[in-house]
Amino acid sequence: MAVIAKKCPKVRVCVVDISQKQIDAWNSPKLPIYEPGLPEVVEECRGKNLFFSTDLTTEIQNADMIFISVNTPTKTQGIGAGRAANVKNCELCARTIAEVATTGKIVVEKSTVPVRTADAVRRVLKCNEKGLEFQVLSNPEFLAEGTAIDDLMEPSRVLIGGQQTPAGLAAIDSLVKIYANWVPNDQIITTNLWSSELSKLVANAFLAQRVSSINSISALCEATGADVNEISRAVGSDVRIGSRFLKSSVGFGGSCFQKDILNLVYLCETYGLDECAAYWNQVIQLNDYQKKRFSAKMVSKMFNTVTGKKLSIFGYAFKKDTGDVRETPSMFVVRDLVQEGAKVFVYDPQVSREDMFIEMAYTCNVTKENTPRLEESITTSTCPYEAAKGSHAIAILTEWDEFKDYDYNRIYESMAKPAFVFDGRNILDHAALREIGFEVYAIGKPDPTQFNDL
Repeated sequence: MAVIAKKCPKVRVCVVDISQKQIDAWNSPKLPIYEPGLPEVVEECRGKNLFFSTDLTTEIQNADMIFISVNTPTKTQGIGAGRAANVKNCELCARTIAEVATTGKIVVEKSTVPVRTADAVRRVLKCNEKGLEFQVLSNPEFLAEGTAIDDLMEPSRVLIGGQQTPAGLAAIDSLVKIYANWVPNDQIITTNLWSSELSKLVANAFLAQRVSSINSISALCEATGADVNEISRAVGSDVRIGSRFLKSSVGFGGSCFQKDILNLVYLCETYGLDECAAYWNQVIQLNDYQKKRFSAKMVSKMFNTVTGKKLSIFGYAFKKDTGDVRETPSMFVVRDLVQEGAKVFVYDPQVSREDMFIEMAYTCNVTKENTPRLEESITTSTCPYEAAKGSHAIAILTEWDEFKDYDYNRIYESMAKPAFVFDGRNILDHAALREIGFEVYAIGKPDPTQFNDL
């Protein structure tokens, strides 16, 4: 919404939320999320044509177009638990709009939702008692956290789906005109509602599939002496394949990939497409395997025990340039190490201790109530050198650029010996680390002590 305000100065944009705390944060110098470039855009537009409010009724009544941008988490109980998306927030938004609107509106789904959610939204809106006419569009977002502003300023495509009726096509055209202020027309794709809704799920499934594909090969590389980076370069040089999302790692995380694939799996199961469901579910299973494999390798290489040992985790966010910890691979590795009795010290430049424990409780069901001495077992550090002091091992779990520039001679001198580095992102100079004295193990990289013919 901030980018729309920036690119369309004659359009009034108001972001509304029922949380006064969130709105206060958006109206303050310190925004509630970390995203490079976002503070500058908000500062430029806020108070001019970009506003933040909790007054839902007034803003709904004044709006011509309403974007539904709410969370649609995976259900944790009931039918489809663990796979289906919970779209209750979308329905609640539709009911509120139907209740308080005094004129017809164009209602736009921004949230990632199961295919045919728009039909439910449309039916709820149609039940208004004032005879108002609403048009429902689907306009999924294809941005990535950490590069969201650039992705929105110069999108690869904008997708808009709507009913193929005169009124539906007119609504599509209204939204097209908004984006046409800065997006070339040939990059604005219009479809029917269901194609648009399903396209977002499929796009994220394909991206996650590539990550799991190369991660499966990383295990084979470690067993055979091949180098996964060299494999990625060789395979990615084929123009039919391309090089994007062929970077092997400890696994994918974030709010989208796993949730959207599970949603896709549930949709396939719902329509009796069991083979299709099993195919996409394997992407998730491989990702779980990669995270567990990393934890197991740490334990096995450290003499099959980490009990009582201090271990340092560099990076807790699911990727660099964000503070988002949802489904982060780091959380699963930390959980495994704590269960092994390790003393874990975590350093991340953007993640708070509170967010770590909230996500660990929600996703892993790991709490201080069911995990004795949990908070004592995990220390959050504000300095990477302090986090590493006296540690037996460092695990690189987020690809923050600053991790490449640390003084690893200083770190090595402060650590217990032998000192281990487990690079879950393949961002460090492994040869230089070994020259210092570290024992280094990395995703998809051959162990030079295991192979003498590299």
